[in-house]
Amino acid sequence: MGDESETPAPRKRGRRLLIVLAALWAIVLTAFVVVRGGSDPAPVAAAPSPSPSPSESLTTSEVFQTLAPSVVLIQSTGGGRTKALSSSLGTGVIANANGTILTAFHVVEGARAVTVTFADGTKSPATVADSDPSIDIAVLVPETLPDVVVPATLGGGPAIGDDVVAIGNPLGLVDTTTTGVVSGLNRTIARAGAAPLEKLIQFDAAVNPGSSGGPLLNAQGQVIGIVVALANPTDAGTFIGVGFAVPIGAALGAGEGDGRQPPL
Repeated sequence: MGDESETPAPRKRGRRLLIVLAALWAIVLTAFVVVRGGSDPAPVAAAPSPSPSPSESLTTSEVFQTLAPSVVLIQSTGGGRTKALSSSLGTGVIANANGTILTAFHVVEGARAVTVTFADGTKSPATVADSDPSIDIAVLVPETLPDVVVPATLGGGPAIGDDVVAIGNPLGLVDTTTTGVVSGLNRTIARAGAAPLEKLIQFDAAVNPGSSGGPLLNAQGQVIGIVVALANPTDAGTFIGVGFAVPIGAALGAGEGDGRQPPL
């Protein structure tokens, strides 16, 4: 009887010890899981990374560097609006990979000979392949091309207040680059001895004689118009802050079209 009365105590102590050990083991496992979990942070949803936008604005310098290889100097002999002129200077822009050049019609009107000088100094005679005097636009095809032809990128319609860049050869000063904004749209200007020019872009980037036919560019370096005129209430023929360009869609003979191909 005495032996039986002492037996339960060790058993109870053993069970308590097992319970304590089990509890300690559970705590150790929990701590291990927590530590492991802390070393592998939960995945975070990836934030969208910014990518360059195709409409990202360029600096004026970048616009010039992009478009300068596409701009040409035009020299025409004979003709011109004023018969007394024996020669005239103007500007043009290469419109596609075959070397087709857009310019103002009055630059080559009645000319007996037309010479274009490319950005690399290459010179070539050119012929007037097509023209639309009603909008003062002409298309030239050079006889020879430089080793590398760089057509301009053509853009869409501008909005009032948009930044613009004009590149041309005013007064023979090659590759002159000026900046401004679109001052108005759908402008109409009168012409001596011809119907008014309509639906023009008005801008305030400086242009002067010799700039005619050059590209008007947006901040993405795209051609949005062809420079054709400036306004001056005097007979001086110099810039006072109001220039005009034919929208590129109309210049390409497409009216309100997408402006993909020059009229040929």
